[in-house]
Amino acid sequence: MSHQEEFLQSGPCVNSDAEEIVSLAQSLTETSKSPRENAVALYYFVRDTIRYNPYTLGNSREDWQATKTLETGEAWCVPKAVLLAALCRAIGIPARLGYADVVNHLSTERLRESMKTDMFYYHGYCSVFLDGQWIKSTPAFNLSLCEKFGLKPLEWDGTKDSLYHEFDEAGNRHMEYVNDRGEHADVPYDDIIAVFKQYYPNSFSADTPDSPATESGLNAADWDEDVAREIQ
Repeated sequence: MSHQEEFLQSGPCVNSDAEEIVSLAQSLTETSKSPRENAVALYYFVRDTIRYNPYTLGNSREDWQATKTLETGEAWCVPKAVLLAALCRAIGIPARLGYADVVNHLSTERLRESMKTDMFYYHGYCSVFLDGQWIKSTPAFNLSLCEKFGLKPLEWDGTKDSLYHEFDEAGNRHMEYVNDRGEHADVPYDDIIAVFKQYYPNSFSADTPDSPATESGLNAADWDEDVAREIQ
């Protein structure tokens, strides 16, 4: 198996061979267009159609699958990157998952209280192999959310890396990359959970020592209300 072929295979989370993933990827792209043009189309679908919601952490590996994110229509950065990778692979474009620890200033009071830090470990992005090189893309924050928080939405043209702006539109510091955790063919689920258990202990309970607890205080339905309160 060549280096690129590894990143074309379906996996536990990047389940790119699922019927709904293949069908969607084909409907969003055109065989007459270049891989770069098609990858860009997939990027904007994931960025804006799948809403960013960090309260949807889930409590199993299955909750991070591409098909699950497509079903729910909302997710946090890791599953959104997974969905983009799956869609790319479904039409023959190699894609892999990248991770970094970042200081993220887009947050809510409830999220800060749960995490006890503004450090986001294992922030997820998607690298796509185009024109002989790996290009990073970050489809996490949807356009409407960026507008609410006064952030410039991350554009991506498939020719250069698209990572978070250091500052928002008002000039305030937004995000800072602290530590690179490499790129992978699929989600390093056990590694991520181990780090989350270490740094986000409030997300776990005695009854769920190996996966995030549903009683962590982060209910997906509360996100919109909390965002509205944050930007008042």
